[in-house]
Amino acid sequence: MALILALMAAFLHAVFGALQKGRHDPWLTRGAIDFSYMVMAAPFAFFVVPWPEPHMWLIFVGAWIIHTLYKLLQAMAYTRGAYTVVYPVVRGTGPLFAVIGAYLIFGETFTLTQWGGIAVLLAGIFGLAVYNMIYLTSERDTLHAALGLAVLTGFFVALYTTYDAYGIRATANPFTFLAWFFLIDGFFMPILAARRWWVMDVRTRPTLPPLMTRGVIGGVVAFFSFGSIMLATRLDKVGEAAVLRETSTVFAALIGWVFLKETVGPRRIALMGLIALGAVIVEMGG
Repeated sequence: MALILALMAAFLHAVFGALQKGRHDPWLTRGAIDFSYMVMAAPFAFFVVPWPEPHMWLIFVGAWIIHTLYKLLQAMAYTRGAYTVVYPVVRGTGPLFAVIGAYLIFGETFTLTQWGGIAVLLAGIFGLAVYNMIYLTSERDTLHAALGLAVLTGFFVALYTTYDAYGIRATANPFTFLAWFFLIDGFFMPILAARRWWVMDVRTRPTLPPLMTRGVIGGVVAFFSFGSIMLATRLDKVGEAAVLRETSTVFAALIGWVFLKETVGPRRIALMGLIALGAVIVEMGG
């Protein structure tokens, strides 16, 4: 079940990333998504799931801070670099930091075979990023800033994965954590996005119905993506779930090819194969 949930999270996370990088300004899209899942989570938080235990409120504050910084860094990276360059770097640094965090916080250990799988997976992810970087024809002037922000974003991916795994294990009902997390997490970015939308030139300002439609779709995807990986970390090792989720890079490349019209050649297919192979080794090696 944890394996299925982690792979589901991988696919949905790639969809989520493409939604944010796609048609509209990443800041506006993120604001629309956060507003949508905050509104959708409210009735579940207030009327469906049990009320959070007193100790959970401090955990929610920490989660809100970590996720807000992560979203700011991610939006900054997406405005400076191509999706197929930024996304693999973010996802490649994330699992390495997450495995270290899982060892320090939860005492999880990996076998030698699993470490080999991580090496194969990371070789594929970073190889994909380097390949995209070499053949990138646009955004050269902001590439180094985009890569630096992507690495920092990857660190925050690992931080929130480990911290949220601690949070979802700290409450009796995991759906209490998920409902209240989405309600609390959705407050900041809509304010930032509304301000950005208001000061935009009227000629380039996107109309609200298409933007909010994308936000609602992204909100639903976020529920299932984040919910899946959090339940996977509750059922099994945090480190393994974090590594398996990074097969999202394969899905991201396919989405970039099919929907964003970004080129995918035999070398990139081979690198994506390495990512998938590394994930299989990590899972089977345990």
